[in-house]
This record gives sequence, structure tokens and C-alpha cells, in this order.
Amino acid sequence: MSSDLLDALTALEEQKGISRDVLIEAIEAALVTAYKRNFNQAQNVRVDLNLDKGSIRVFSRKDVVEEVEDDRLEISLEDAKVINPAYQLADIVEQEVTPRNFGRIAAQTAKQVVTQRVREAERGLIYEQYVDREDDIVTGVVERLDARNIYVGLGKVEAALPQNEQIQGETYHPHDRIKVYITKVERTTRGPQVIVSRTHPGLLRRLFEMEVPEIYEGIVEIKSIAREAGDRSKISVYAHNEEVDPVGSCVGAKGARVQTIVNELNGEKIDIVEWSEDPVVFVANALSPSKVLDVQVNEEEKSTTVVVPDYQLSLAIGKRGQNARLAAKLTGWKIDIKSETDARELGIYPSATSTFVPADDEESDYEDVAVDLYQDDEE
Repeated sequence: MSSDLLDALTALEEQKGISRDVLIEAIEAALVTAYKRNFNQAQNVRVDLNLDKGSIRVFSRKDVVEEVEDDRLEISLEDAKVINPAYQLADIVEQEVTPRNFGRIAAQTAKQVVTQRVREAERGLIYEQYVDREDDIVTGVVERLDARNIYVGLGKVEAALPQNEQIQGETYHPHDRIKVYITKVERTTRGPQVIVSRTHPGLLRRLFEMEVPEIYEGIVEIKSIAREAGDRSKISVYAHNEEVDPVGSCVGAKGARVQTIVNELNGEKIDIVEWSEDPVVFVANALSPSKVLDVQVNEEEKSTTVVVPDYQLSLAIGKRGQNARLAAKLTGWKIDIKSETDARELGIYPSATSTFVPADDEESDYEDVAVDLYQDDEE
């Protein structure tokens, strides 16, 4: 062995990011295996790898006992004292047993084992790198597709995008760059397995954190998200600074910020509403873009009855009930929507106990941006 080993260890440490101690441990373990395999030895041995001298030495290790049952693993106290009078019972006697041609055989036999240990160490580093990125968003490249998964290259690891985590209607082609959300990182015998998603609500949260500085800095907080991936989502936001408009911050000038996210999600509609600790206000906001005339709350059943203008009933409910369904998920309240006419006939509107103040009919600047997105909800 020469300085070539030192050079190789240094190169592996720099290129793979694996510590030299891990590599030396792998080499020593491989040399023990090589010795036992090539010289038909079953005794307990230790390999001493001296990098400074470039030497390899093999030592047998035997326990000092009164009565020897296996001379490959044990040595009598009497024989041990011949070697060194200081030996006592339960000590370990080491004797060099390095074969003359061990260097050449060891190099050949240990190569595969060392390579495997280095690969395992590298997989461990990759696992540690990505396990800390669970619940985070990454950009990857579509590498291949099969009947169940789409495989996305993330650099040193290939992530699996299962069919149930793919947005319905999206098509993927090799070399496409897509943003995905890491949901799980697991150790397997074949290395770290990374599972990613395009449908997880966390993807929407991270996209807003990337596009809206106020969210990233903590000035605006995302309180809740309700998502039907590929179709429509609702997100509630709250500003810790009264001078900041949380909805306007997320929408951006002329809708630029939210439009970037919509484009990334291939046209998924996104409602951004202001969160309120008052369920009356929050539920009314969550039913955006429809106007609300009244919200009546049943605290015990955690349910609400919402009254909307007759002409906006279909808009409030949404296609196949989607708007109402998402609003319920967003707020955590059951929502029963009534038209103004029906509510009056039932005698529940106007309500003497209601304190709800309907919003002005005038739309804000950011509402104009999305007005065309909801025409089909009234069909």
C-alpha cells in the first residue's frame, strides 16, 4: 500500500462528502472479510491500517481463559503468560497473523466491499440531505414515466410522483421542469426513497411563500388552505400589521403574484380571502366571489346558515357544489346556503340576532383580476 490510498481517500472525501473515518472503517471491515475468505480462517481478527506507513497488518484476537474450548478464539492463561507474564484471565491476546501475500489478495477482494460501504455511506448522506426537506418544495426534471409513477430527478436522487399525487389532466414529458412538494423520505435497501406530490395543499403554501415576500417575512400569515388540485383552491390569509392588505399582498399588482402560481399549477383557480376569528365574517369571506347578505351561526353544531342574493345562489354554491364545499373545508364550519327569497319564506331572514354587515357591492382592484374565472360557476 502506498500514498495512492491517501490520495484516493482524500478524493472520495472531497467528491462524495464522506468523512475519512467512515472510509477507513469500511476498508478495515473489508480487509477482515478478505482475510477470512481467502485464508479459510474463522478466528476473531483485527486489521490495523497504518496510513502514515502505508502498511496493513492482521492480528488474531483470543480471550484468555482457564480451559480452552475453541483454540481459534481462546487461549489458556498458561500459554498467554508465555507470551507476556502480565496477562490475566479475561484479557485479550493479540498476535500478528498477516499472510505474506495478503496485500495483493486483500486489494482485489476488498474492492467490492469497500465500494458497497462507500455507496451506503453516500446513500446515508443523501437521506440526511432530503429528510430535512420534507414538507418543502423543490424543482425537478421529469426523467421517466411508467404505469404507476412519474420519476423526477432532484439531483443526487430520483423522486417518485405517484399517480394519486398527480394533478388530474396534467401531462408530463421527459425533460419537463416541474415544482413538486416532498411528502415523505424513507430509508430502503436500495437507498433513500423520496415521495413527492403535485396535489398536496403544502405545495400551494410553499408557492405563496416563494412569490409573496410578506408571507416569507411573516407579515402575512396563511391560516388555512382548501384545495381540489387542478381545479380550484381557497386560501385564507391574515396580516399581523394593520396597514398591510393581506389579500392584496398575495394577489399582487394586476394579479401578477397569484398569476405566477396559477401558471405553475396549469390554470388552477385560486380564491384568496381574508381570515377572521369571527366565524360570521370568515364564512362570508370564504364564499367569495359571491356576495353574502347574512350569516347565522350555530355554535353547538359548528354550522352556519348563509343567505345570498337570489341571482348569486349558483355562484355561492359553485359548480357541483365546489365553492361551498371548499369554503366549508377552509373555515371548518358546515355551511347551508339559502337564497334571499327562500330565507324570507322560511322566516330566517332578516334575523333579529344577526350582526352581519354585507360588504359593499363595489369590487376592489384585486377582485377584478379573477372575475372572469368564475363565470362558469353560475352556469
